[in-house]
Amino acid sequence: MATFTFELVSPERVLFSGEVDAVVLPATEGDMTVLAGHSPVMTTLKTGFLVVTSTPGNGRRVLVRGGFADISQNGLTVLAERALPEEEITQDILDQEILTAEMHYDAATEPAAKHVAEAAIAQLREAKAALNF
Repeated sequence: MATFTFELVSPERVLFSGEVDAVVLPATEGDMTVLAGHSPVMTTLKTGFLVVTSTPGNGRRVLVRGGFADISQNGLTVLAERALPEEEITQDILDQEILTAEMHYDAATEPAAKHVAEAAIAQLREAKAALNF
């Protein structure tokens, strides 16, 4: 399978930089899989799991909370507002993320902002269930 360059960056650190086979993005328009040779696209990300496959049959999940993905001829770059590798996620961290999203929901005055916060809460609860917390 052809590979491409992928870089995942959060404000705190570079979480991944290297050659990969595929990346599944939690795009706001719906989940999308990026493979080598993908058409150039820029998209926003919602809260959800980004899955990186660098060896066939072996995906690594990273929980992202918003950001942007830039697919170009040079590969894929993700600038995440917040990103946590699956192995670093604890129940306490997820509970804090849910509380923060609930506070954003309560503080939101615009319907669109309430909708985004509500979706983030639901996606974080789904992530909590997926990780068996």
